[in-house]
Amino acid sequence: MGSKTETEFHVPEREPGETTEQTATEIYGYDSMEPFLMTLVSDSDLWMYVSSLGSLTAGRIDEDHSLFPYCVEDIVHRSAGRTGPTTVLRVWQKGDTFEIWEPFASPANSDGLIRKLSKTVLGNRIAFEETHERLGLTFRYEWTPSDRFGFVRTAEIVNNRHRPVRVDVVDGLLNLIPAGITYQFTQRMSVLVDAYTECEVDPITGVTTVSLASLIVDKPEPGEALFASAVWSRGLEGSTILLSQDQLTAFRQGNPVTSEVSLKGRRGNYLISASLNLEPGDLRTWDIVADTGLSQAQVEALRAFLIDEPQPRHVLRQSIEASAENLARYVSAADGQPCSADSQTDRHQQACVLFNIMRGGIYASGDEVSSSAFADFVATRNRKQARKHRKWLTKLPRSLVYGDLVTGASKQNDRDLLRLAYEYLPLTFSRRHGDPSRPWNRFAIRVKNPDGSPLLAYEGNWRDIFQNWEALSLSYPMFIESVIAKFVNASTVDGYNPYRITREGIDWEVPNPEDAWSSMGYWGDHQIIYLLKFLEQAKQVRPKTLTSLLNENLFSYANVPLRLRPFDAVVRDPQSTMDFDHEMNKRIEAQIQKVGTDARLLHGSDGEVYHVTLVEKLLVPALSKLSNLVLDAGIWMNTQRPEWNDANNALVGNGVSMVTLCYLRRYLTFCKDLFEERGGRIDISFEVAQWLTGIVGALEAHRAVLANAKS
Repeated sequence: MGSKTETEFHVPEREPGETTEQTATEIYGYDSMEPFLMTLVSDSDLWMYVSSLGSLTAGRIDEDHSLFPYCVEDIVHRSAGRTGPTTVLRVWQKGDTFEIWEPFASPANSDGLIRKLSKTVLGNRIAFEETHERLGLTFRYEWTPSDRFGFVRTAEIVNNRHRPVRVDVVDGLLNLIPAGITYQFTQRMSVLVDAYTECEVDPITGVTTVSLASLIVDKPEPGEALFASAVWSRGLEGSTILLSQDQLTAFRQGNPVTSEVSLKGRRGNYLISASLNLEPGDLRTWDIVADTGLSQAQVEALRAFLIDEPQPRHVLRQSIEASAENLARYVSAADGQPCSADSQTDRHQQACVLFNIMRGGIYASGDEVSSSAFADFVATRNRKQARKHRKWLTKLPRSLVYGDLVTGASKQNDRDLLRLAYEYLPLTFSRRHGDPSRPWNRFAIRVKNPDGSPLLAYEGNWRDIFQNWEALSLSYPMFIESVIAKFVNASTVDGYNPYRITREGIDWEVPNPEDAWSSMGYWGDHQIIYLLKFLEQAKQVRPKTLTSLLNENLFSYANVPLRLRPFDAVVRDPQSTMDFDHEMNKRIEAQIQKVGTDARLLHGSDGEVYHVTLVEKLLVPALSKLSNLVLDAGIWMNTQRPEWNDANNALVGNGVSMVTLCYLRRYLTFCKDLFEERGGRIDISFEVAQWLTGIVGALEAHRAVLANAKS
């Protein structure tokens, strides 16, 4: 082991037969570092952010379904010893004296303490370990997710001495909150939450529920809270369950602790106490399992499981391994399980793929699609199309190859239906991003349906999700035209794009004067770059398909309610270049309720979605960028949004982008060759033709200036 005053990183070599998700990176002496935040990854909607100090926040789905209070990163660090795991050990010496040892509670570099932190490559196991050299004991605990049971904390204590030792243990979780408490409640009304909290222990199984006595409402009417958080443990047989932190004080003072069956009006805790007699080399281990959002029926099912199952810890282990295998399966499906001579590079690849699919998703069944899921997608996007093609949709086989779905849709001779078929992406595991270090982002992890089947959905900011799909498309080239369709169908008539991309369509920011983080603006983040990468992939793997789509009127425009100001107004105030049309936004939202999310697309005078060719959709973003060309400088970012990540985040405001300019040249060269290969007549809208003519005219008028420029 490394010195307790040093920080040492160690990545063990993979053992024969050991999978990469089991290997872990270890940091010895991590307590000498500044506190840092870690993520516990699961294959389900379980989320956990863990401080290197041991404190944490965790829950399911989002911050409104927390098991421990959700808070920003610095508060998570400051919650050490108050939120999350706590362990107090009375180590008996000769005679009747004892010494109190609280693992991970003492300051860094305390005498005789060696600490180690480890995390698996997939991030689904995080372990803390402390060895007390003078006492001859090692305490370790590990967090793992189980979709069936929740968060599992497995603790163990080892006697490194050559003689027996008696250790009294109090171990558990602090500051558990009831189900149904939203993030806003924990921020603004935590004192009320404590007052309404009830902890109750089932005397047969030890399952402890943390719930509200009633709904917290300011109305003279009853409201029953029907969901609870639940905690239970196995491994410390004959242990006593404690609910009050007051018992920790008594235990530290050497006093006996008393079992508790209920606690009301106080913050929720779950602690277990037992006395252990450890022979030399002995190891004792136990599990504490916690989950949130359980209904009364689910709590009763948990009780029945613990009563009837003779080996609950074995079943628990199986569920943990099943979750780990499922997570590894997702990563493998995106080519994230390499096995080369360089294990460090393999781990890096695996981690990159993991976080890529957590944002962008993974195709649920390869190139197979569910006809019922596609029918639901059509109904969500365009109810008229769902009614019109109900017979065809119901006759589709239960599962079919994606290419056959597109072919079948093309035979229906309906541009809207074919547009939706091309845009359909059967992705799962995707989630909105966000974490306690960036509190302005609201994350959401929705990965399964009520029946437990994978939820086919995705959601992400424009730049983020297409960036992830660029890599994913290398593993799934059969969906490349659909990714291109999703990309171009979400761009606007003036060549920009909305804020967020979802399975349901698109979304945009609505400015709120009361919110300092609220803003508006078009997002052109590397728009040319991403589209070019997709086109180049399609040209490489399916060149004929891409060429055949160029002159097909199958593509749409996003109708984002932002309006660019006239040129003179922009010249007067270059910092304010657009207006948000609140009335249009209201009309669009009202239409969504009637017709589906296709209401967010541009419609023609006939009331139908306005369709254009792929050629036009490829021209418009190029024309938009060329309209903002600043000679000898770059492309002016003039829509109240900078080109994020341009020049390594150096450009953080109004300015020009050389990266976009350089990629624009490559993009135009690619499109020129593609259009020439297609040949023949191409169709574009009259307005776009005028725009193209104007840009060409302006460049021709300044040809002499460009020709005289120094190379």
